[in-house]
Amino acid sequence: MSDTVIIQSGQGVLSGPLPGVDLRRRPRWHEELIGAFLFLCAALSILVTAGILYELGKESMAFFTRQLWEDSNQALAAPADERATLLRVDLRGAGLESGQMIRLDQEVLQVVAIEGDTLTVLRGQQGTLPAPHRVGIDIFTPARVSLWAFFTHTRWNPQIGDFGILPLVNATLMTSAIAMLVALPLGLAAAIYLSEYAGSRARGVLKPALEVLAGVPTVVYGYFALTFMTPLLRSLFGMDRVEIYNTASAGLVIGVLVLPLVSSMSEDALTAVPQELRAAAYALGATRLETAVKVVLPAAFSGVAAAFIMAISRAIGETMIVAIAAGAGPAFTFNPFKAAETMTGHIVRISGGDLSYDSIDYNSIFAIGLVLFFITLGLNVLSQRVVRRFREVYE
Repeated sequence: MSDTVIIQSGQGVLSGPLPGVDLRRRPRWHEELIGAFLFLCAALSILVTAGILYELGKESMAFFTRQLWEDSNQALAAPADERATLLRVDLRGAGLESGQMIRLDQEVLQVVAIEGDTLTVLRGQQGTLPAPHRVGIDIFTPARVSLWAFFTHTRWNPQIGDFGILPLVNATLMTSAIAMLVALPLGLAAAIYLSEYAGSRARGVLKPALEVLAGVPTVVYGYFALTFMTPLLRSLFGMDRVEIYNTASAGLVIGVLVLPLVSSMSEDALTAVPQELRAAAYALGATRLETAVKVVLPAAFSGVAAAFIMAISRAIGETMIVAIAAGAGPAFTFNPFKAAETMTGHIVRISGGDLSYDSIDYNSIFAIGLVLFFITLGLNVLSQRVVRRFREVYE
């Protein structure tokens, strides 16, 4: 940039160098360093998310591609030593096929040919060693977890080959729905009061008091649900109807947990509505409640809806409350007074045991985690779309 200054006046245009002033662009290294640091922070967060998704996908793929063994309901009809290549079997149960792998005890064999009740086999497949086998030993055939069974079956017990995630998803949605029945109306009512009714002194006391609830450890909420909410429900609805572990108490306390999130985000959205809209409504004769419900709330709908969706996502991902109060066994039930295990609760219970690495139970945790990841991702995408769709811009 030149050091020449141009001045236009009524008598014409004057130009010339500005003495003693250097107008050249100076490098600002600190600004560039700050920009680079912020970029690295953003990139790191994306890389962490990508790493989590990679691990979940890798272990989930191992879960769905792992070779499992299920009983064919067939057994050896004659003993076989470690050198035998002809095996006699009974003809009950599922039929075997040529080229199929089978398992006897810990040995894996390959069926080469089938003639009546006699199998011609190759011994010691897949790194196993040939071994003698007694009469009546069960024959196992290979199986894999299918996506259809994973998403449609209503029993979950990986140790015996049941891989239906519906009981865990159902319990998760039940507790989240109960939590929303508590958090959404109470949180929105609190937000309307704080933004439209409360004075500055009341707001300065009530808003921090509400947000204190978000700082309470969730394990404390879990024992609160077990030792206070469950006895309260049992006294109201009957000891024989409400089990000690149930999804209702867990859902109610999760609602208390996410209530500060709903109230804080909704109150921020309501406060952002211009005061001119309120003044116009008052000028037309609207009451304070009519102004809040019919003018301010619709104007802040995008922010309130985003708060609701974020609260649902938070409720779905809650762990310790459901692990303590909801139950410790998968159960496909729609009765909120019965015990049922959620996805996060199951992950906590299974991972806290003596799981061997790369076992079917170990890999199933990552499959459940991947389902949770996509549920949360879907809710976040929905939140962004709602905000973009209903956002109102005021000049």
